[in-house]
Amino acid sequence: MNPPDTMTRPQPPREKAPATIVNDLSIEVATVNGTGSQSANNILAKSLFRMGIPMSAKNLFPSNIQGLPTWFTIRANKNGYTARKKELDWLVGMNATTWEKDVAGLRPGAVVMWNSNELPDAPVKARNDLIAYPVPMGDCLKSVAADAKLKKMLINMVYVGAVTHLLGIEEEVVLKAIADNFKSKQKAVDINVAALRTGIDYAKASLPKHDPYRVERMNANGGKILIEGNTIAALGCLMGGATVMGWYPITPSSSLAEALISLAKKHRTDAEGNIRFADVQCEDELASLGLVLGAGWAGARSMTTTAGPGISLMNEFVGLGYYAEIPAVIFDVQRVGPSTGLPTRTAQGDVTAAAFCSHGDTEHLVLHPCSPEECYDFARIAFDYSEQYQTPVFVLLDLDLGMNFWMAEPPAYPSEGFKRGKVMTPARLDEIKAAGKKWGRYLDVDGDGIPWRTLPGNAHPDAAYFTRGSGHDEFARYTEDPDAYRRNMDRIKKKIEGSRKTLPQPILDAVPGAKVGLIAYGSTNIAMREARDQLAAAGVKTDYLRLRATPLPTDVLEEFFRTHDRVYVIEQNRDGQMELMIRQVLRTSGAVDKIRAVRHYTGFPIDARSVSDGVLAGEPKR
Repeated sequence: MNPPDTMTRPQPPREKAPATIVNDLSIEVATVNGTGSQSANNILAKSLFRMGIPMSAKNLFPSNIQGLPTWFTIRANKNGYTARKKELDWLVGMNATTWEKDVAGLRPGAVVMWNSNELPDAPVKARNDLIAYPVPMGDCLKSVAADAKLKKMLINMVYVGAVTHLLGIEEEVVLKAIADNFKSKQKAVDINVAALRTGIDYAKASLPKHDPYRVERMNANGGKILIEGNTIAALGCLMGGATVMGWYPITPSSSLAEALISLAKKHRTDAEGNIRFADVQCEDELASLGLVLGAGWAGARSMTTTAGPGISLMNEFVGLGYYAEIPAVIFDVQRVGPSTGLPTRTAQGDVTAAAFCSHGDTEHLVLHPCSPEECYDFARIAFDYSEQYQTPVFVLLDLDLGMNFWMAEPPAYPSEGFKRGKVMTPARLDEIKAAGKKWGRYLDVDGDGIPWRTLPGNAHPDAAYFTRGSGHDEFARYTEDPDAYRRNMDRIKKKIEGSRKTLPQPILDAVPGAKVGLIAYGSTNIAMREARDQLAAAGVKTDYLRLRATPLPTDVLEEFFRTHDRVYVIEQNRDGQMELMIRQVLRTSGAVDKIRAVRHYTGFPIDARSVSDGVLAGEPKR
């Protein structure tokens, strides 16, 4: 639908525009999945990053392959705030289906740019409080491309050009980002540059600047890289010694597996061309974990990647790994549930599902990385914990952290070797035999609940044992004796309890005089510094305790609650899953009465304003 010709120039808002705002804005591109916008949006995001401006980029995409609405959000902020911004500053409208709603949702004073060849200007004219930049993007491309399909792809570079000019993004940086994006495909580089130029030229000639936003070069990103959480987690797996992966494709975890396969081909190929890494795409998630447990039993560092629905299917084998005490690492990149849910939306909805996975009495070691750096570190050390405690270990990312671009410090090469835990050698077995004792696979000889294991290939005649998920005693013999069962379960609980002090400990950020405490974990951390600054501006001092693993450290939580009048647990699920676990730990104290909740579960990544508004709503009126 072609718009009327009555709106051919930007219309300034009726009120006087505010003073110039430098390096502080949120841009959203509303487009259609499958139209080639991803490359253009990434070029725009990387250009801001390469100008040294702290930024983040989020792609909110549909679960089908093509045709549904997609929103790509870029946030640039000189203070380093990179969480999704609740208040949108700049909209680029490219989707007729969502156009009216997208415009209606803008705050007063926001900027809107749109393809005036395709979208009507009526929604914008219905508002008198927006800054409008109509761009006839199809007309701009007439001299660049005639083919309709090609123009559909190139039209995205037109808005990149117009935004580049209006915001003051350095053209040389954008040109370099285009060259890097299309690499050796010179024809693709040339035609995308031509499309970019048309947007720049149109903005120069026809769009007088009325908005307050512009960007300037900074030096805040020196030495940093731009990377997705799944990709850097895959590198952590490689550095952690992973040699076997059984997996089944599922959004949003597939890119972690795919990245690891690519890395293994490059870095695990020997001089003869043999890849020293086994990846098996199985028929389903249950089979994947079965393969992983088999490899872990054999001594390989093995892993799988999945999401919430896969965890549901894996329950039975997770229980086997827990009860038979077999190492395995499970990456759960969380999405919105239950059931199929919203496969391409983010949540922290698997916290309790992972912690207590399987029927019967179980509790698992779960790591909650909050950043790309921790995705790398926790992926690597998860294999250590799994072998040290001889149990499945979960690493919980989510779609926001796993599939979006984040600034990060380059990962460091590990300074320590692998920690393989208690592995019985033939020499040690000889010593036990010489002392007149007998080795038992599930015998607690050190008082920490962790037994010694043997691996296939140990030729000692006493090394063999039968691995089973049914009742067994200290020597792995089948039994239904109730006392033996209870001893075994108590010993397993003892070793899991011991992990409370050895897993990554909470990090406390305290300020003098604060009586309000905040607790968060995982990707929620991304919004916390900005939220605390907003609360401080409102007169509320806060201390912040970031949880990094479960089982939770009881002593740390007790001390945090003791020193605060109210404690807000902030998380991205409906039922307060981490809060439930905190209440369990503190159930014998009066501290639970201090708990307040801020819960965000729209499928969109949590923003700072939702946190600060939630806390202020729970505070006494001043």
